[in-house]
Amino acid sequence: MSNWPDRRILDLLNIQLPILQAPMAGASGSALAIAVAKAGGLGALPCAMLTGEQVREEIETFRSACPGLALNLNFFCHQPPVPDSAQQARWKQALERYYAEVGADFSAPTPVSNRAPFDEQSCVLVEQMRPEVVSFHFGLPEASFVQRVKASGAKVLSSATTVEEALWLEANGCDAIIAMGNEAGGHRGMFFSEDINSQIGTFALVPQVADAVRLPVIAAGGIGDHRGLVAALALGASAVQIGTAYLFCPQAKVSPAHRQALDTASASDTALTNLFTGRPARGINNRIMRELGPMSELAPRFPLAGGVLLPLRAITEAQGNSDFSNLWAGQALRLGRHLPAEQLTREIAAKALEQIAL
Repeated sequence: MSNWPDRRILDLLNIQLPILQAPMAGASGSALAIAVAKAGGLGALPCAMLTGEQVREEIETFRSACPGLALNLNFFCHQPPVPDSAQQARWKQALERYYAEVGADFSAPTPVSNRAPFDEQSCVLVEQMRPEVVSFHFGLPEASFVQRVKASGAKVLSSATTVEEALWLEANGCDAIIAMGNEAGGHRGMFFSEDINSQIGTFALVPQVADAVRLPVIAAGGIGDHRGLVAALALGASAVQIGTAYLFCPQAKVSPAHRQALDTASASDTALTNLFTGRPARGINNRIMRELGPMSELAPRFPLAGGVLLPLRAITEAQGNSDFSNLWAGQALRLGRHLPAEQLTREIAAKALEQIAL
């Protein structure tokens, strides 16, 4: 499969297909990355919720299965917030009735829900493990870290949700831009604004970003099959990043309750919510989103909001209940199919090439 109309991402990242697997923290690991890489796409390992040792183990597993193939390590680069005990107390109080309902101990210390930002240890890990690609979410880390990552030989990607963010990423060291439309599942990559009304759809975002920057553009959001890939290329993207479609694959690490929600939710039943982490992220509507509203001013800043929900999740998920769980998914979820990730990747690429050739 070499007759792609735009080879910039293929040549930049040394991959065969213009398909990148979204690095979905908590839902993907080496198994999914291996399958996508073997098909010719770019596999990704999300690192924000893993220890350094866990990241090394995942990399070694990937390298053993995919010698010579490119790998993307993904990191968050948010600024950790200063904990606000009063706000935490107000947020927990808003959930007290749920604690009583499920039998959770409201007086127990609140667990810590953490997402580690890219730091010195992360940078040293990149320098030692030398992944071919390093991608970031929520902008970029400080300039010295970006320089060190690039000096290690890695290509640098990051997500932009507006043209202004894309221009900033280009000016600050990115090798390619992921244009993340509002349809995408999981956390918004937004970093210039906290206003979710600033977020626009993939079909509007991709051509504007492609016109504004000189770098190759990767389209993300609402792309679940070959038609999305063809459309993205027509809009000026060089490749696509696919997330939700891979959640249906057996290599994804999603809970039974999450799988059930993916199989039964309608395409219109997702919303942006800050309840689970403190940052806007798209997921399938569930009870807590409906009863509290998907966006709440009470939710502490990312990633502190999730700690209060952990006791509720622990009890209800054990019962197969997703009332208090984040069910990340994008608006194209109804395009999902229960196929092995390698087969899915190859089929999307093959059918896209057939359509391009018409």
